[in-house]
Order: sequence, then structure tokens, then C-alpha cells
Amino acid sequence: MRYLLLIREPLGQRAERTEAQGRQLYDRMLGFAAELQSRGVLLAAESLADMGPQAARLQVREGRRSVIDGPFTETKEMVGGIFLIEVPSREAALDIAAECPAAQWCTVEVREAAPCWK
Repeated sequence: MRYLLLIREPLGQRAERTEAQGRQLYDRMLGFAAELQSRGVLLAAESLADMGPQAARLQVREGRRSVIDGPFTETKEMVGGIFLIEVPSREAALDIAAECPAAQWCTVEVREAAPCWK
């Protein structure tokens, strides 16, 4: 089964770190991804940029496109990265989420991939 691990972090948390601290945490996350790769469970991993002016939300209603440019003031947290894994069970996905270094400073949301009609 495929699971998406969403790394949800509080807004502004990155700005509280020095560059050296940020690089150290990022290196830990790269090491975690490499470990998942070596175990054969990692399908994809990506870090996401801060929710600055390059972020956008898009909707299409009645054929009309609406774009809202970031940052989004009503948001209290952001998705800082993702891991897509393939493991035999929800429990295995939760075990991997618990190993994720970001679980120490963020929330790791575990979501099963499934067709949208389920």
C-alpha cells in the first residue's frame, strides 16, 4: 500500500533557525530519505519552499480561473515536504513516520493513497 507522509510545520519555524541549523536538519532529512531508499520503500521525496510570494492557490469555478497569491495569512502551518512510501500496512507507515527526524519538530501526517471515490 502507498502512503504519503506530509511534513506539516508551523509557519515561521524556519526563520527561527540559523542557516547552519537549517542545513543540519535538512541533512538529517536527506539521510532519512537515503535510508528509506536503501530499504526499498521510498517512491518519492521532496522538500517544499516556504510559503512566500511564489506560492499560489488556484480554483476553477464555472469555467473561471481564480488565483490567490501567497503568502496566506490565515494559515497556521504549511506542508514543508513529502515522502511517498510503499509498505504493507498502516502500522508500517506509522513506524516509518515515527523514524522521520521531522517528527521531532513538526507533525508527520500519514495518509493512505487511494482512489477519490473511496
